[in-house]
This record gives sequence, C-alpha cells and structure tokens, in this order.
Amino acid sequence: MRDVKKIKLLVIAPSFDILGGQTVQADRLMSRLREEPNIEVGFLPINPRLPGPLRSLQKIKYLRTLVTSLAYYLSLLVTIRNYDIIHIFSASYVSFVLSPTPAILIGKLFRKKLLLNYHSGEAEDHLQRWRRSAVPTIQMVDEVVVPSNYLVHVFSTFGLKCKPIFNLIERDSFQFRERNPLRPLFLSNRNFEVHYGIDKVLKAFSIIQKRIPEASLLVVGDGSQRNALRQLAKDLDLRHLEFMGRVEHERANEIYASADVFLNASSIDNQPLSILEAFACGLPVVTTGAGGIPYMVEADKNALVVPVGDEEALAASALSLFRDRDLVDRLVSNGLSECRNYEWKTLRSQWLSVYYGMLGLLETESDGELIDSESCANTG
Repeated sequence: MRDVKKIKLLVIAPSFDILGGQTVQADRLMSRLREEPNIEVGFLPINPRLPGPLRSLQKIKYLRTLVTSLAYYLSLLVTIRNYDIIHIFSASYVSFVLSPTPAILIGKLFRKKLLLNYHSGEAEDHLQRWRRSAVPTIQMVDEVVVPSNYLVHVFSTFGLKCKPIFNLIERDSFQFRERNPLRPLFLSNRNFEVHYGIDKVLKAFSIIQKRIPEASLLVVGDGSQRNALRQLAKDLDLRHLEFMGRVEHERANEIYASADVFLNASSIDNQPLSILEAFACGLPVVTTGAGGIPYMVEADKNALVVPVGDEEALAASALSLFRDRDLVDRLVSNGLSECRNYEWKTLRSQWLSVYYGMLGLLETESDGELIDSESCANTG
C-alpha cells in the first residue's frame, strides 16, 4: 500500500507591519502554496503583535525589541513542533541573529527539516564580518535557497551550497501600459536607507530638471534617511517632487501607473522587486549595476545600467530615453519578457521539488499524491 503524505509547512517571515521585499515574497509564496492540495501552510511572524494592553509596550523604543523578541521566541517553541518543514526567511547582520538564528536552533531541537531563504544583498559583507557565527549557523540547515545566482556565487565563496529560486512576481497584479509618448514622470520606489542611493536619485533629478523643467519625481518609501533626504531636496531646490512615504503593497500598481520612468541608484542590492514590478508595468528602467542587478538586467537590452554612485550618468541615461523611441520600445519589450522567469508557473516546480526532496517524497503524475520515495523504491 502506498504511503501517502501531506507536507505541513511553516513559513517564518516578517508580517506586513514591516513593509519590505521579504514580506511581499513571503505573502506571495504562501498564497500560491495554499493552492496546493498536498501542502498545509502555516505562518509565524518574526514581529508578532502582543495581545490587548501589552501591545502598547511595542510602541516604546528599545523595549519593543525585547518584548517582541520574547513573544517571537515563545511562539517558535509552541508552533514549530507541529510542522514538518520550517521555511525561514532571512536578512543579514543583527536581523539574522534575532530572527532566523532562534528559528534554526529551535527547529534543530525538534528535529525538523529547515530551509533558510536568504534575501539580503549585503550577504558578502555579512558573512565576512560574522563568519564565525553566521556560517556555522547556516550550515545547520538542510537547504539554503536564495533568489539570485549572484547570491549563489557569494555563498560559494564561503563554502556554502545553495539553490537559486527567483523572486515571485504576480503579473496579474500589475497593469502593463505602453507609454507613448514618454512623459518626464519619474519614480523611485526603494526604502530610505543609505545603500539604496535615494540621494543619488534626487541629485540626478536635479540635473534632469535643468533640462526638462516640467519633469516630476515621485519618491515612495521610508527609513532612517527620511529627514536627510527631505533636507537634500530643499538644498537642491527641487520642484514637482513628492515624498509619498510608506505605501502599502496593495497600491503598488497605482504607484507604477502614475509614472513613466523608473530610477534606481542602489549601491548594494540583490534582486530588487521594484525593478521587476517596473518591468511588468511597462516602465523603462535606469539603474546602477549594484550587486545582483546585472544577473537580472542586461545593459541596453532590458534596462539602462550606470556605474554605482554616478548621478550624472543616471541623469544622462534617463534623458536619453526622450531622444530614442526605439530604445524605449526595446527596453520595455525585453523587460516584460524577463518577467516570465519570475512567474509562478515557472517557479512552482522548483519550490515543490525542494520541499518534496527535503522529506524524501515524490509526486505521482496521475493524481498528484505525495509518495514516500523509499517506500516507492521498495515496491520494485
């Protein structure tokens, strides 16, 4: 008799209280996996909300880290025992210590299969600086999955093996629009952290505005550089500039629809969702070639690529779009084609193969049941 299995999968990731790429990816992946009849998906946020009056403690600086971490650790102890595979989303540095590391240790305590899904473009610096702790911790898990071949290369330099499975983009959530004529309506959609180079975008826009006075820039995001960026905008005397702050991801299509050109000036990066979303919506993209971006972008084919830190090149490339319609059409067409590599119909088999393989399962072609591979082999 066949040994039919059903996978119980626990995803550990930030909730939408922390808006960012990991949050979006975890939500998209869980939504798709819940459509699979042989997978039961649970979710444990790394930033749980405390119940009732205790929630007020999470509004107090420093104290919120302590109480949220304690609630998270208790949740791990209670929840992990009920699942077969623990899928842990991971960033770098202190975040790696506070979130993935406890999940890995408690998962090992309960002898669960562990999958580390590492997303940070700062991986090389993180692993170099924290080699003695981060590398041995990562070696404890059963599988490491990263969203780019760039991170595969980085991890290999530290003797770590991992599998690339690209980020998931739901193209149905984004409306493609041909932008003809191309209007000087620019968009930046990255968090306000130093390595995302929003200051370079503002400086490039200052150059653009001297050539096209009516040009406008929509800046979406928030972060530690908020005040410094607003002051820079004043110092540059920028006009037609709007800081929108944090925008919920449900409004992403609306944001992209309001712009005609996407600008990215990051100095450290992996596989930015914002570029993929710009592709899906039909925006020509002008970006630096930081980190893993060259693994998803081909210069002059699906985006214009400029050196990191060069706002003059960023501005010049953006301005060139308004002189060359053929260039715009080529970038937009190839950008849309690139999105196929990040759709669920492409990624589904890759994720299922990893999960089934971790538990030694096979999926039968006839009825989609999960069969124990050892049991199947023994039947001859």
